[in-house]
Amino acid sequence: MRFFLINIQLIILSFISSAQSLTTWFPSNLNIQPFTANFLEPKAGFHCLLGKSQIRLDIGTSSDIFLYKEESKNISFGADLFTYTRLRGEVEFHFPVEAIDYLFGINAGYKIIESQYEFGLRFRLSHISAHFVDGQFDYSYYDWRNGVRPRVYSREFIELFPFYRINGFRVYLGLTYLFHTTPKGLGKGIYQAGFDYYISSLFNSSITPFAAYDFKISKLDKYFGNNIISGGIKFGKYDSKGLSLLISFYSSMSIHGEYFDRYEKYTTLGINMDL
Repeated sequence: MRFFLINIQLIILSFISSAQSLTTWFPSNLNIQPFTANFLEPKAGFHCLLGKSQIRLDIGTSSDIFLYKEESKNISFGADLFTYTRLRGEVEFHFPVEAIDYLFGINAGYKIIESQYEFGLRFRLSHISAHFVDGQFDYSYYDWRNGVRPRVYSREFIELFPFYRINGFRVYLGLTYLFHTTPKGLGKGIYQAGFDYYISSLFNSSITPFAAYDFKISKLDKYFGNNIISGGIKFGKYDSKGLSLLISFYSSMSIHGEYFDRYEKYTTLGINMDL
């Protein structure tokens, strides 16, 4: 009888343990949603630079491979694969590709969810490389456009992003350490802070206005600040798939590695598929 009761207790404890925790391979949604105004996030869409004959095309995704849930705690492990491309607009719907940047890496996330708020941390280990493409070459003069020649640009880094979210408002910090760079003059540390705010209560759960800001300090000979401000409407819930229409303002060194030492200031109108 005692043996029987012990077995029943073990079965009950096993059931309780499995009921309180859940392991999922390849979950449909990300454990930690992308930070809206942070540039190095998964995007699938395009942005037209106002007043310039340039378009940026983003093709990228992040996917959680593994998700572990236990009560209010989520732990995830995943992968990132991005490209962001600079195109030049010409007549007859021609869009020569001038430059392209590649990012790939792995990530891990830890998040605690309570009734009104959540907080956590995202870790990433990534590689970026940048390249000129044939659209940057002028075949009339058989030389690179504007005298700008290709150069080797790559960086490998680790990144930590702690964050806190209450309702639709999320604030975050970012610390990036570049442990290998080409060229060598790039600073080793990047320091960030920002927020995003999704106002789902104004309409209904499927139409979500948002605003976001990201400020980044990095070093190239000396420290300088980079600003990105974004706002728009997402058709879909904050933490799920959808379509975003947005306007963004950039005041920063170029987001493309081949132009890493050029300061740029512009506004874009864009569409992004939130995958």
